[in-house]
Amino acid sequence: MAKKKSKKKKSSSKKSKKLQKPAQKQIPKEVKEKLKKIKSKLDKFSKNVVGKFEKYIVGISLLPPPKQDKDAKGKKIDKDKIRVLVLVDDSEPTKMSKRELREKLSKIIDSMAKEIDENIIPQTMVLSELWQNCYDGKDELLKLIAMSAPIHDTGMLSAIKIAEIHKSMILKKFEKYIVSYVLAGSLVQGKATPTSDIDVWVVIDDTDVKKMTRAELKDKLRAIIIGMGIEAGEMTGIKNKLNIQVYILTDFWDSLKEANPIIFTLLRDGVPFYDRGVFMPWKLLLKMGKIKPSSEAIDMFMGSGEQMLKKVHKKIKDIGMEDIYYALLTPSQAAIMLFGMPPPTPRETPQVMNDLFVKKEKLLEKKYVETLEKTIKTRKDIEHGTKKDLTGKELDELLNSAEKYLKRIKRLFTQIEKIKEEESMVHIYDSVVSIIRDVLRFEGIDKFSDENVTAMFKDALIDLGKIPDKYLRMLEDIVKAKKDYDNKKLTKHEVEKVKKESRKLIKHLVEYLQRKRGRELEKTKIRVKHGKKIG
Repeated sequence: MAKKKSKKKKSSSKKSKKLQKPAQKQIPKEVKEKLKKIKSKLDKFSKNVVGKFEKYIVGISLLPPPKQDKDAKGKKIDKDKIRVLVLVDDSEPTKMSKRELREKLSKIIDSMAKEIDENIIPQTMVLSELWQNCYDGKDELLKLIAMSAPIHDTGMLSAIKIAEIHKSMILKKFEKYIVSYVLAGSLVQGKATPTSDIDVWVVIDDTDVKKMTRAELKDKLRAIIIGMGIEAGEMTGIKNKLNIQVYILTDFWDSLKEANPIIFTLLRDGVPFYDRGVFMPWKLLLKMGKIKPSSEAIDMFMGSGEQMLKKVHKKIKDIGMEDIYYALLTPSQAAIMLFGMPPPTPRETPQVMNDLFVKKEKLLEKKYVETLEKTIKTRKDIEHGTKKDLTGKELDELLNSAEKYLKRIKRLFTQIEKIKEEESMVHIYDSVVSIIRDVLRFEGIDKFSDENVTAMFKDALIDLGKIPDKYLRMLEDIVKAKKDYDNKKLTKHEVEKVKKESRKLIKHLVEYLQRKRGRELEKTKIRVKHGKKIG
């Protein structure tokens, strides 16, 4: 079993390596050999053509040699000729007809080819002609482009190549279910760029599904079809994203009846690479004006405009009522909590802010409390219905005021943190001095003053070896920090250092006291004799 599994793994890894080969390795062998010989000539031809008609040239590619030995007239085909496809964009309107444009360009391009090499035979084709072949159900040209070697490409040749290969893959596996395979999006609208996504639509026939639900069929086939799209990208080496939309026929029909704009756009612009007689009749009926939205669809589209406007007004009110309100209220309550007070109710918050930070501590300006009061009042007015609407101008004013308020609250946080750090310094100093006083009293020293705390600690504990030297250094740092606090020179780094050292010092002194008290208790034990028992 293990050997079989390893063989399977090896074969799957070989397959994945094959799929990852770049586009050039997928070109037929005879085309590759031919391409090497004539590369410089083709590059020169491409450069000349693009230089002259850059605006119109969509792509230039080397076509594979014909498989037949004779043409339709029975003449022998010269396989040494270099057949090149020149694809021209004719989407922009001109004074001449599309046929005249193609003939005129063909003559100029033919003469340019002969100047470089007599064997170069350009086949000039306009995009509308290629799309017309697709409308007529002729895919020979698509297959030729898929097998050709691109020399110059603005993205169209790559799109046709990957879409044709992907189409062939899914038809080989699911031909029974595929109704249409359509190229759509910016590529067929003439708005494509070399980095544009390649949009394709696949319509699946779900009218004869028996063993599973329509949704299950759609989900299963979609997963496989998208997976095949990734494989096609790896095979061709084309990096543009193949954006695959999978529709089931019943959903497509419902969307058509409901006048879904996406489906109408697809029918209007889409080019079928494969069709079983569904897409093209609908496309032609739409062109003739026979497919019209139902009255229900028209009413729905009309109503949607009013609904969207109501939704916009509701969103504006929600922003004023909830978003800006909480954006100001929550940080205000946080500032009060940071100062060491419990958070007040929303209604009490402006008053507490005013009493605490404006009047008492003088850390905040009155105008910022007024901004908070205005925001709370606006919310209450909208909530109680006294204010029906909130205009865009009012929303802008609220938003600008809120931004200024939040910037000021951030600065207030910094101010409060500094005050609290300084207060913690006093608390740390008092705690350390208090416990040192207790330790010294236990050592028999009753006279104690804050000024000579370091000297007394050193004489009574450090010099006698009762406590290690490092704790003296910690005490000196704490005393120095207290002096800096008194002189208003205390730094944040100093506070952090003192916090850390004070914890260690207090812990050691508490343990020292506990051990001393334990030993004193041992000395005061009384032995009692009762009969033969002693306890």
